[in-house]
Amino acid sequence: MPKSDIHPTWFKDTPILCDGKPLCLIGSTKSELQIDIWLANHQFYSKSQLMIDSEGRVERFMKKYGLNSTDQ
Repeated sequence: MPKSDIHPTWFKDTPILCDGKPLCLIGSTKSELQIDIWLANHQFYSKSQLMIDSEGRVERFMKKYGLNSTDQ
């Protein structure tokens, strides 16, 4: 005979929330699921990729540690 009361409670209609807005309902062992990123707000899928400022990294590093480009 299997042991009773060892399995977690199953919630049939668990809401998935992103920024407090419900996205869909699924079955889960948790009563509510909070997510940060999903298909509609992910940069790759929404084609709204932000340009990351990568210029000046070397210059900022050199300035931070007091190095000159001629000091090698």
